[in-house]
Amino acid sequence: MAGIDLRTAEQGLVSWLAQGFHGQMHYMESHGLKRARPAELVPGTVSVLTARMDYLPRGTEPGWQAVEFDRLRRPGEAIVSAYARGRDYHKVLRGRLQKLADRIAAEVGPFGHRVFTDSAPVMEAELAARSGQGWRGKHTLVLNREGGSMFFLGELFLDFALPETEPVGAHCGQCSACIAVCPTQAIVAPQRIDARRCISYLTIEHPGPIPVEFRAPIGNRIYGCDDCQLACPWNKFARPSALADFDARPALVGQPMAALIDWSEDEFLRRTEGGPIRRIGHERWLRNLAVGLGNALRSGAAGEAERAALARRQAHPSLLVREHVDWALAQDDAT
Repeated sequence: MAGIDLRTAEQGLVSWLAQGFHGQMHYMESHGLKRARPAELVPGTVSVLTARMDYLPRGTEPGWQAVEFDRLRRPGEAIVSAYARGRDYHKVLRGRLQKLADRIAAEVGPFGHRVFTDSAPVMEAELAARSGQGWRGKHTLVLNREGGSMFFLGELFLDFALPETEPVGAHCGQCSACIAVCPTQAIVAPQRIDARRCISYLTIEHPGPIPVEFRAPIGNRIYGCDDCQLACPWNKFARPSALADFDARPALVGQPMAALIDWSEDEFLRRTEGGPIRRIGHERWLRNLAVGLGNALRSGAAGEAERAALARRQAHPSLLVREHVDWALAQDDAT
């Protein structure tokens, strides 16, 4: 349980925005300081109940981090961030939080509330840290001693007061594995990320051409990036979800990029239905895959199948797609 006085976090938010670290995520600034003022976002809010939900697929074995790092060493394989391989977490966590609210109402009577999960101007990680869910790692994510960082966060804004939970101390010590492993050096300082350099931002939030200087470091990551979490020692304690919702869809794990770039828009929509990937749309999907295939060509690990798949997209109606396909095919000459 967290209080609603986040004034000490406001300056950090203002500074981060002033430096342009949010890139083209204009929604980060469109609500001003409401993000740090829960009672302004939802009038009447007195306290915030925070929740977390593990998302590693059921059956995930110890040593899963090494398995994921191995995927990055197979240049032709498409890598989707672990959280995005199953069902859209927004729907799952929001539904479970609403059920929790219903159970609370059954005990205390009707009350005012709002459910949030990564869907509104809410400082989720700040609230989670203040309520004892964990501490802010140097990669800015919340870390928990028993669960690492492989979990989603959600909140119930409440119109009645509950005792605040004590925050926990930080346990990163001198470790800087997350900073060292970042392929694009997006973690510019402990607990400070320049989103404009972050592969998750570039492959998901960024709407336009991916800057050329970041294309090679993206490698075969076609949606998101888990490297800072894979390198974190605390994630050896990450726990699998108990829900089937986050089991990986076969079409999104271990698949060759040459096959995925051939998906029509209809097939893309069908295979991503109910999942978080659909939100980027088919155009960005193809853009990302073109970058990944270009990197495979440069590595010497790609062959005629990859070249042919790219060539089939050279006449795509989107200038964005064509530009990245042309760049990818030119990587043959860069080897």
